[in-house]
Amino acid sequence: MTIAPIEIGSVTIRPVLSPGDLEMFLDVSKRVYANDPNWVQPLRSSIAKHFKPDAPFLQYGKLQAFIATRMGKNGTEAVGRVVASVNQRLIDKEGQQVGLFGFFECIEDFSVAEGLFNAACDWLRRQGMTVVRGPIDLSTHINCLFLVDGFDSGPMIMMPYNPPYYPQFVERAGWQKAKDAYSYVIHLEQELPPEYKKGYDIAIKSGITFRPIHTKGEEFQKDVESLYHLFTKAFSDNYSSTPRSLEEFVEEAQDLQQLVDPDVFPVAEYNGEMVGFWMGLPDYNIALKHVNGKLNWLGILKFLWYRRQIDQGRVLVICSLPEYRRKLVPLGLIYLGMLGGIKKGKPYKRAELGFVYEDNMPSRKLVESAGGKICKTYRIYEKPL
Repeated sequence: MTIAPIEIGSVTIRPVLSPGDLEMFLDVSKRVYANDPNWVQPLRSSIAKHFKPDAPFLQYGKLQAFIATRMGKNGTEAVGRVVASVNQRLIDKEGQQVGLFGFFECIEDFSVAEGLFNAACDWLRRQGMTVVRGPIDLSTHINCLFLVDGFDSGPMIMMPYNPPYYPQFVERAGWQKAKDAYSYVIHLEQELPPEYKKGYDIAIKSGITFRPIHTKGEEFQKDVESLYHLFTKAFSDNYSSTPRSLEEFVEEAQDLQQLVDPDVFPVAEYNGEMVGFWMGLPDYNIALKHVNGKLNWLGILKFLWYRRQIDQGRVLVICSLPEYRRKLVPLGLIYLGMLGGIKKGKPYKRAELGFVYEDNMPSRKLVESAGGKICKTYRIYEKPL
């Protein structure tokens, strides 16, 4: 079906149809964040791969990307973008025709933002969707959420970031809050309450063994498969999330393989079976901020140079199967993860834990009891179509 361009004053909103259009799509963020010192440009390849004909998402979903363009001093320039998508796995899980919008970027002009939202919603209606939710970049596993509070610092690795006017624009366009999420900060110089060491000791006495994640060879492959099965089982009911195939999970794990610090990635096992893990990563955004979205030879040299400045980390996941929580596996994992972060020679001064949905009270209480304080608030929105 042909999608007609939309004219809004001097701006044209149209579908992305060619490699040149995709390049302009990828360039939008540089214009939006040109004067924002906190922004970390994502690797262009990490975004572009989702629009290749053989992208894994297209095996179970469909999408349409849009760009907003205008004439600039040097010809046509892109000033906004959005992607509308239908994730069939999410529809099957929730039992409703819910579409998604994501990859949203826009200059500070509400008329352009509104036009992009309308283009995405119109396309989703034509696909039979009755509700739209976002921002979600195809899946919550890829990227999601608008930052709504906590703009005083940049994003840690694999966390979203946006100008303060994005949530203002989406709310002005009639969207409603669906759910909030939080990130917590813990300063590593503060000691954990003694209950965490006791929890670790109890877990050991209960037959739990702990070790660092393997990062090489066949042991790495085995650990990735164990993580996949554990992750799929433990988080199957997470809000708006969808299961990944083992192939997708392995691809993501291989992308992170060289970034892992085993000292801050402990796993828990019982009778040789993985039953929990704490997934910590150094905050490589400190180095990626200097590579301008490209890991060419110059980008790699800059990355290697600036990675020496990393002094913080992010905890992406604290996971334990429910039946092992009474053996205090979560407390043991937090104890070991924090202990690994303050080992001699480690650079970490603080850690950000998140994101955690606002209604996930067990996880929130666990993080808060360890000394975590909310440092950022994020939001997902919905709108009936």
